[in-house]
Amino acid sequence: MYNITIIPGDGIGHEVMEGGKLILDKLNINFRLKEADAGFECFQKTGETISDETIKIAKSSDAVLYGATTSTPNEKSPIITLRKELDTYGNLRPVKSFKGVKSLYNDLDFLIVRENTEGLYSQIEELNKDKATALRVITKKASERISNLAFKECIYRDYSKVTCVHKSNVLKKTDGVFKESFYKIAKNYPKIHVNDYYVDATAMYLLTKPQEFDVIVTSNLYGDILSDEAAGLVGGLGFAPSGNIGEKYGLFEPVHGSAPDIAGKYISNPCAMILSIAMMLDYLGEIELRKDVVNAVEEVLKDRKTLTPDLGGVNTTIEMSKAIGQKLNGSD
Repeated sequence: MYNITIIPGDGIGHEVMEGGKLILDKLNINFRLKEADAGFECFQKTGETISDETIKIAKSSDAVLYGATTSTPNEKSPIITLRKELDTYGNLRPVKSFKGVKSLYNDLDFLIVRENTEGLYSQIEELNKDKATALRVITKKASERISNLAFKECIYRDYSKVTCVHKSNVLKKTDGVFKESFYKIAKNYPKIHVNDYYVDATAMYLLTKPQEFDVIVTSNLYGDILSDEAAGLVGGLGFAPSGNIGEKYGLFEPVHGSAPDIAGKYISNPCAMILSIAMMLDYLGEIELRKDVVNAVEEVLKDRKTLTPDLGGVNTTIEMSKAIGQKLNGSD
C-alpha cells in the first residue's frame, strides 16, 4: 500500500489529475490517495497559495502527484515552496519522441537534470524605488549534489554522456562554481564521457543537433527554459513529464501550466501527467508497472484512434486517459 498525496491545483490541473487517477485505478497495486490544496484557487479560499497542512500531508506520503497551478502575483509559488520544503533538489525532465506524434525529431531520448533549490529561483528579491534586484545563489554543495544525481541517472538509463550547461564566461563566480563542481564529481565516473556548453549555445544545439545529448545537467533557470524548448522538439508540453527527487521525498508533475484559456473544456493532453505517474512508479520501485504505463501511452499514440485536439483528434482528456487505461488491461 502506497500513500500518495495528490494536489490537482488549478485549471487543467484538475482535468489531467482526473485522467491520472483513472490510470492509477487500472494498476495492479494499492494506493491510498489523499487530496490536498495549493494554487490560486486555494489562495482565493484561504488567503494562502499553500498551507502548512498541505506540506505536512506531503511529507507523510510515499510520493506526491501534482497537477498544475496558476501564478499568483505577489504570493509565493506553491510548487517552488513544496520543492524546497521536501528538499527535492533534482528535477528530472525526460525528452522522448513518440511514434504517431508530429515532432521536429522522431529519434530523441535524453534527460535534462535541473538543480531545483537555488539559483535565481531562490526568490531573494528586493525592490527599491526604480530598481529591483534578485540574488542568484549557487553553492558547491548543491552543484555537486545535482551533478552526482546526473551521473547516477546516466548510468541508470544506460546512457554514456553527461553535458554541463552554464554561462561561466559571463557569470564567472556563480556559474564558475557550478562548472567546477561538475568536473570535480565527473572524476568519480571515469567511464562516462563529459563535456560542457554555454547555455546559449545549448539552446541552438537543441534545435540543430539534439541527438548528441544523453544527460544535460544545469542550474535552475537554465533547466526550466531548456526543458520547455526541448519539449517543443517532441510535440509540446503535453509530452513533458517531470520528477522532483530528493533524499526522502519524490514529487511528480507535468511540466505544463494550468492553461486557464482551455480550463473546463477537457481538451488538454493527459500524456504528461500519465508519464509523470510512470516516473512516480519508477521512484517507488515498480519498474514493470512503469514500463506498462509507458507502453500503453505509446500504443494509443501510435494507433491515433483516441487523441485530444492538440494531437489532431477530437477526444477529451478523459476519453484519451480511458483509452490508455484500456491498453493497460490489454483490451481496446
